[in-house]
Amino acid sequence: MLLWLSEWLTQYFHAFHVFQYLTLRAILGTLTALVLALFMGPAIIRQLSSHRFGQVVRDDGPQSHFSKAGTPTMGGTLILISILLTTLLWSDLSNRYVWLLLLVTLGFGAIGYRDDYLKLILRHSRGMPARQKYLCQSILGLGAACYLYFTATLPAETQLLFPFFKNISLAMGPFFIVLAYFVIVGSSNAVNLTDGLDGLAIMPSVMISGALGVFAYAAGNSHFAAYLAIPYVPGTGEIVVFCGALVGAGLGFLWFNTYPAQVFMGDVGALALGAALGTIAVIVRQEIVFFLMSGIFVLETVSVILQVASFKLTGKRIFKMAPIHHHFELKGWPEPRVIVRFWIITFVLVLCGLATLKLR
Repeated sequence: MLLWLSEWLTQYFHAFHVFQYLTLRAILGTLTALVLALFMGPAIIRQLSSHRFGQVVRDDGPQSHFSKAGTPTMGGTLILISILLTTLLWSDLSNRYVWLLLLVTLGFGAIGYRDDYLKLILRHSRGMPARQKYLCQSILGLGAACYLYFTATLPAETQLLFPFFKNISLAMGPFFIVLAYFVIVGSSNAVNLTDGLDGLAIMPSVMISGALGVFAYAAGNSHFAAYLAIPYVPGTGEIVVFCGALVGAGLGFLWFNTYPAQVFMGDVGALALGAALGTIAVIVRQEIVFFLMSGIFVLETVSVILQVASFKLTGKRIFKMAPIHHHFELKGWPEPRVIVRFWIITFVLVLCGLATLKLR
């Protein structure tokens, strides 16, 4: 929106041409989302409290969590509003990737909102039935995957890239749809499983989004793509604005979500953020690197799978409690220690992911 306005104003004041630069719009987008989140946060928290959208704590969980009962949740709406407004303000609205990301993010957010609403307001303990929830996620994930496949104009847009290798890629054909589907839906659920401690899910999401923004900028610039030996995918550079909006909105939310949290993200935020990150990874053709950078999300998901499989097959549990962050709590780790250590691990993994740009 503001990009179009700056283009028009450039006819009369040449100084407005500076807003055509993608890097500046990404920085301004990050700051805009941060300010919006900080400004709207208190009001949204008050609204959530007044409507009694309070957190329900599991009886079998760590005792330290009992004090969290009643803390406002569904705070992910703050993140989504900030991302939406910022992206509409600073991005190029003629870019198809921008609209796809907004639709996927808001679509998965709507699923999360419905799930939270059933659990918190209608008091359905499990929220949406698992099959119904997964069906809705699958429809959105398949829709995004099919759109990317059938609108691809270059071979690179549907090839699987292997990090650390310059000229090795795999043409997937229709299998691209399957891969993209699992990345988007899997990432959505992985972030949702990780969202169990104050700030545990949002900070890794912020770091990974920032790194994916670097990949998007490089892939969308023919000179940088050629220099770094990665495929040039026209239009992906504009995703940097969305990534910046996610970073700013996430940091603004963390202001209120840091330990001890004033508000929780809820499924409305976790499902949306995970799907957004997965979609960005697919667009910029960095699924394997995304898997590496999302190591904490992967660990949380695998811990749940192993726990359930072990209990069903042997009647015994591998961990004291799953996801694995609760296991460490029950071993005596204070909650802030678990959170910060998981953040540090994510930071290292993100640096490793970024290193693949050069180590080829």
